[in-house]
Order: sequence, then C-alpha cells, then structure tokens
Amino acid sequence: MASPHTLTPSSLTHRLRAAGCVFAEDEAHLLATTAHTPDQLASMTDRRCAGIPLEHVLGWARFCGMRIAVDPGVFVPRPRTEHLARHAATLLPPHGTAVDLCCGTGALGAHLARTHPGLTLHAADIDPASVACARRNLPGHHVHHGDLFTALPHHLRGHIDVLVANVPYVPTDQIALLPPEARDHEARRALDGGPDGLDLARRVAADAHHWLAPTGHLLIEVNDHQLPQASAAFTRGGLTPQVLTCPRTDATVLVGHR
Repeated sequence: MASPHTLTPSSLTHRLRAAGCVFAEDEAHLLATTAHTPDQLASMTDRRCAGIPLEHVLGWARFCGMRIAVDPGVFVPRPRTEHLARHAATLLPPHGTAVDLCCGTGALGAHLARTHPGLTLHAADIDPASVACARRNLPGHHVHHGDLFTALPHHLRGHIDVLVANVPYVPTDQIALLPPEARDHEARRALDGGPDGLDLARRVAADAHHWLAPTGHLLIEVNDHQLPQASAAFTRGGLTPQVLTCPRTDATVLVGHR
C-alpha cells in the first residue's frame, strides 16, 4: 500500500498516470479533496490504480451538476445521459408525475426532482444494490424493487407524464469490448441489452402506453445504429418516435409521444 507521506499532488498524479488514468491530474484533485485522512487517500489511490472505477472509489459521480451517490457494483451514470435528463425535464408539467425505470443510482429521477419541486416521483430497479443506492439519492420519493412495470403501484397506470428508462442497450457480444471499469465492476444486467441490445427497450416500449398519461412521454437512450429497430418498437407500442441527438456528448435519445 502507498505510504501517505508519498502522496503529494505530483506523486499522486504520477501514480495515477502510470496506472493508465488518462485524466490523472483531474482524478488526483478529486481523490485528494474527497479523502478525509492521508490513510484514506492512500487506500483510495491504491483502489483506483487497481482499476476500480473512479466513481466507486469516490463514492459519488457528478451528474447534471449534482453529486450522486454511487455504491460498489452499481451502474455509474454517464455524462451523455444528461442529455436525456435535461430534455425529460422540459416535458414535465410543474406538478407532474415521473417514473425512472432501470433507475440504477436514481440520477435521472434526482435531476427531475430537483428541477420540479412539486414532482411525484417513482423509481424502480431489479437490482437490490441499485435500489438501496437510489433510495439514498431520492429521499422522500418512492423507490421500488422489481422488474420494470411490475415494480410500480397500479394507481400510476395512465397517469405518468414522463417515463425515463435508461435501459441497458449494449449487445451481448459487445460486452467484452467495454472498458474494464464497466465490464468488471458494474452489474452485467445493467449493461447487457440482449443480442441486438434492445431487449429491454422493446419490453418498455410495448407496455409504456398503458402507463403514460394521454399526453405522456417515454424517453430512452440508444446507439445511432439501433434507431430503426427502436423506433419500430415505439411505433408498435402506439408511440410516435422522435430522435434527439447531442453531438457534443455523442448522445442519442428516442422520445415516444403517446
């Protein structure tokens, strides 16, 4: 283990760079400002140099200007998903109802709750660790454990104004191509979207119209090459698809209008 006295800002940066951290200076600053003691900094540095995702080492991730708690093994919210979060917020009425399916940390729901103080918010995930993490990030809101819509209370049917579902959309045979930080430290079911990456997206699109309000919206994130199949799934589910892209973050969001 590193000796605490060796971790000056320059030596910390050097260790991180030698371990392959591309943004070593930025990570060194985050580690140093998050650690409470020299021993904790040394331990955090060792874990990061061993390949543990930075967010799991820090215990939080930055998302839409917020610090979102991230527990070990839980899917880390990606910067590209901020595009989905911000557009979803524009579709919500002031005192609307929103649902964050496949919520992971609950980052999407947290942004919607922050931008809409009068929001009724429900979130759900099949992974118990994610549910526990989301409950920390969504105090005062409803976080359920279960598989997609089966986790939600029945009274929400027909009353959801905005449904965000950051479903896994990596094709199974491409999981091995992901960075080790993702494939080795995040739950596989938070990444694996089936043979073409759209298994969960199709399930959500097929049932969403039963749960959305008459003017409700469904938003998911996909890759560009998945748009034809995902759009077709939305259409089969009675939704009118709209594509939103953000070249800066390489984000592609599919919005379904009831």
